Amino acid sequence: MWRVWQYRFRRTTLVTVLYLAFLAGIGLAHVGSSAWLTRIWPAAVVLLTLSRHRTMLSLFLAALLGLGLGCWHGAVFMQKLAVSQSYYYSEVTISARAMDDAVYGTKSQLSFDANDVVLDNGTALAGKIELSGFGENAIFQGDEVTATGKLYPGYGAYQGRISFAELQVTVHHPSLVPEVRRRFTAGMQTALPEPLAPFAMGLLIGQRATLPANVKQDLLMVGLTHIIAVSGYNLTIILHASRRLLARQSKRLSTALSFGLIAVFLLLAGASASIVRAAIVSTLSIIASYYGRSFQPVNLLALVAAITVWANPFYLWSDVSWYLSFLAFFGVMVVSPLVQARWPGRWHQTIVGGVALESVCAELMSLPFILYIFGQMSFIGLPANVLVVALVPLAMLLSTIAGLAGMLSGPVAGWLAWPAWAFLNYMLDIAHWMAHLPHVFVQNLSLPLAGLMGLYGVVGFITVMLWHRTKRSRRDIITDMNELETGGLGT
Repeated sequence: MWRVWQYRFRRTTLVTVLYLAFLAGIGLAHVGSSAWLTRIWPAAVVLLTLSRHRTMLSLFLAALLGLGLGCWHGAVFMQKLAVSQSYYYSEVTISARAMDDAVYGTKSQLSFDANDVVLDNGTALAGKIELSGFGENAIFQGDEVTATGKLYPGYGAYQGRISFAELQVTVHHPSLVPEVRRRFTAGMQTALPEPLAPFAMGLLIGQRATLPANVKQDLLMVGLTHIIAVSGYNLTIILHASRRLLARQSKRLSTALSFGLIAVFLLLAGASASIVRAAIVSTLSIIASYYGRSFQPVNLLALVAAITVWANPFYLWSDVSWYLSFLAFFGVMVVSPLVQARWPGRWHQTIVGGVALESVCAELMSLPFILYIFGQMSFIGLPANVLVVALVPLAMLLSTIAGLAGMLSGPVAGWLAWPAWAFLNYMLDIAHWMAHLPHVFVQNLSLPLAGLMGLYGVVGFITVMLWHRTKRSRRDIITDMNELETGGLGT
């Protein structure tokens, strides 16, 4: 027992425990039974600073600090949220700023996200809300609007929502980036026919409003809806593919290309929450790799989770997409490398093979949570992902070329867009064919919370076992190499 108490932990372990405890503290703040923790975290800071041996006591203090800091920050946000809750189910008039271009949603309403929300009495509301209504032909990103309607509680990362509001643009704020995005969308429609153009925009920026209903249904039934969502997962897959392609050729070129892809993706897709999460994860890992350092994947994911939840605790409290994105990240960054290390052969070291394996791992990590939340699954989701998702990076690159061609040179856009036409047609044809196979999609297949925890417990156990075996194999290889070098020097 004394040996366990005196065990020396790594700094990365203490930091990871701190991040995870912070997330747990944010969750406790939402429950409302953690007031005492908000008063002790300053003392934990002092004691952790004085503790220099990184023993079990340091681990306990790191967990206590994270819990206290998370509870304190969550309590502050809950106080701000209480202001919004006092106006729920009431008629309000607000001024706000559009976070994206409005699209036509249900009942022919213009729908968009808005922040900087201020009531007509001067009270500011925290977070962002979902606005839908009538009164304007178009609302663009950055426009200041007024809206009158009934305020309801929001879903996911939204603190509120107003539907059937009376909308009026008060101030236009033209911006270069949204204008480039709109011109690019028009160029895509010039270069590609229906439904390929809206499908390409779905791949690139998650724009689904113009996608035909039958195409969306086909993608849903074969488990491919995620490829037309504003997903950081697509950005992660693209970056992994680009680094495989150029890492052996030029380190600087690979790094520059990765940062360029992140910039272009943010420019075209916008700074949505999932894209920003993926950009942070990718940027930190690229910087560390360039300087010969490495982040432990679990430590990196815990850091990014803590950063995003600090910015908006609603991600942890009720945002399903936040959980799905980090489950996919875990599959790509943790499970896939471990499987590759133990899988014989070299097929998974190719671009297509690597992307296919990462897609399968991400799908397997997300599936239990999807069953728990939505109660539905596709029995051919895995083969569909292998056949389609492995081509998503190339399809996105070719679609970007097609959109730029239509944007800059309409007369020759058709010639430059034919590779994208071929790939996009293949993906839609595969989805359509598989969606019409009998008994491929099942609904009302709910998974209880105990089953969810049990499945992820099994996944965690298998992951730890793979990690230990991989670590032992590397240690054996290093030992054998040292023995060979020693023997060589002896002769």
